[in-house]
Amino acid sequence: MAATNRFNGTDGLCAVLAMAIGGSAIMFRQLAIVPRATVGLCAAANAPGFCGPREVVLKMQYFHAFGWIALALGLLAFILGRRLLAALAIGIGVAAVVNYNGTYGVLGAAFGLFTWISLKTGRYQTLNQA
Repeated sequence: MAATNRFNGTDGLCAVLAMAIGGSAIMFRQLAIVPRATVGLCAAANAPGFCGPREVVLKMQYFHAFGWIALALGLLAFILGRRLLAALAIGIGVAAVVNYNGTYGVLGAAFGLFTWISLKTGRYQTLNQA
């Protein structure tokens, strides 16, 4: 049981993935959405290239897509017991909170974190055998 508690390469890659998704969401929001000047730039006839992704992010924010995706991934990770899904749920959960979809985003990240901890401590295996 002590071997399951070690942090291995898969855990490292999943942690990097979760941090990359969350960090990218924070950085994109600060650079492309928060500055008021981007509204005028994106309303112009020849808008810069970041305005397309900016519009997609704002529509996803409006429809709470970040939160729903994080919750769906967190539930899938919890049901299937997959570390990669848990990492995606955590990363997109952070993106959901950054984009004001925290209600479901935090739940998805919590399910992902719970699954990841359960896999590391061996609790997930004992639950599946019962």
